[in-house]
Amino acid sequence: MKTYVLAGGCFWCIDAVFRRLQGVESTVCGYTGGTPETAHYYSVATGQTGHAEAVKVTFDETILPAGTLLDLFFLIHDPTTLNRQGADVGPQYRSAMFYGDDIEKSEFEAAAVRAQEHWENMIVTDLTPLGEFYDGESEHQDYFNNNPTNGYCSIVIEPKIVKARKAYARYFKD
Repeated sequence: MKTYVLAGGCFWCIDAVFRRLQGVESTVCGYTGGTPETAHYYSVATGQTGHAEAVKVTFDETILPAGTLLDLFFLIHDPTTLNRQGADVGPQYRSAMFYGDDIEKSEFEAAAVRAQEHWENMIVTDLTPLGEFYDGESEHQDYFNNNPTNGYCSIVIEPKIVKARKAYARYFKD
């Protein structure tokens, strides 16, 4: 099993796509980049804590290759916008990859290079050493499945799932 911590805007979006993939054992929405005392939704939402909304994804590389997961990550968010994804604005919504060692850093760098050919503007995704990851509150875990009638889910998240499924159908569970 391999675990990555990735941030690409609202963690609900990344989580909703990743948990639908074959080989994904778990996803956890949470925060990284700040201090423990500010690692909760309402503090992070101010954009002043240094945290990014991130997803910790654990997956089986024999089923879902690491490069494929990273390519999907760059597909489902806009890595060319600084501190923003759509209407979500602030450093907590930045595009970032948090690496645990030099091998992960190299994997992340290679994925960003591959992704750049698909984007007209320069990729601004941060590559940052992984610090402490703080699990998000229970209401933020599996948000899409638990809130199917929420407007954000249908307007913002569902199109990302459709886009990912179209491009990587063979890796989806259903």
